Amino acid sequence: MRTLRVELGERSYPIYIGPGILGRGDLYAPHLAGEQALLVTNETVEPLYEDTVRDALFGYALHDVVLPDGERYKNLDTCRLVFDALLEHRCDRSVTVITLGGGVVGDIGGFCAASYQRGVALIQVPTTLLAQVDSSVGGKTGVNHPLGKNMIGAFHQPRAVIADTDVLATLPERELKAGIAEVVKYGLIRDPALFTWLEENAGALLGRDSAALTHAIAESCRNKAEVVAADELEGGVRALLNLGHTFGHAVETHTGYESWLHGEAVAAGMCMAARMSAEMGWLGAADVERAEALLRRFGLPTAPPRIPPERFMELMSVDKKARGGRLRLVLLRAIGEAVVTADFDDEALRRTLAAY
Repeated sequence: MRTLRVELGERSYPIYIGPGILGRGDLYAPHLAGEQALLVTNETVEPLYEDTVRDALFGYALHDVVLPDGERYKNLDTCRLVFDALLEHRCDRSVTVITLGGGVVGDIGGFCAASYQRGVALIQVPTTLLAQVDSSVGGKTGVNHPLGKNMIGAFHQPRAVIADTDVLATLPERELKAGIAEVVKYGLIRDPALFTWLEENAGALLGRDSAALTHAIAESCRNKAEVVAADELEGGVRALLNLGHTFGHAVETHTGYESWLHGEAVAAGMCMAARMSAEMGWLGAADVERAEALLRRFGLPTAPPRIPPERFMELMSVDKKARGGRLRLVLLRAIGEAVVTADFDDEALRRTLAAY
């Protein structure tokens, strides 16, 4: 097992990464606020792993709520199921919410933990690669709205993240690839050595080699932990973690959060950001091709569905990075070097959207 830390002063917390750790009660116990806990999971994960977590928490008053599975359920209506369970079991401020599932479960459970009685303890137990490398770390929680993705939420740091690599054995291949998109993102924005490692180890990752997966997860979490420690509330550098997301969120909103997985939309969005960076003369054509080639190698989309440019712009305008009505984008100057900027060429953006 590898242990990393997100350094946030009194709210610092560990990330445990390794095989066979889902059922280790000693990893949960130091981070439980009291004797009562609510396990938030979904109908896919519950039959696979809930019993293991229950055994790990033997002796605690553990309740559960099982949510429907899918991004389309990441909304305020589903949050009510969690709030109902907390209230029905008369949970007080000493309750710990434990999220067992992918990014949707983590975001919903985390948002409810942030909101219930103005904030209760949270432990994230991610069961998808995307959640293990990205969404479970950093304290971003929230739900979608029909007009925009993740527009309702809160920052609420967990007390611990427990990422068991063994659970990835049951992950559908499409979900695995979607998670790899976020690993590629870290290489593109700040870690060229990781990007090169991905080029050299793509086959091992797709083959679910345990050592390769552990390395990819640990390096992704290390990168994210460093960024979050520097800018917890996304006032500056943390926005770099959104490479491809402004474009990708537009795709997800346009398709109703159903036909595209988040990682797939981000992969296409990163290609769009790379192409736009090239349009502005910031990124060389060879680096654009290198990024697209790696994403293709992982079986990820390198272009969005056909969306009229005017509609794409409308969808992108509903973005948390916008300031004073001006869109801000994450663009690339090189592989491993990204910038957040509102000072981009509007015509370059229009040409990019038109090209797709």
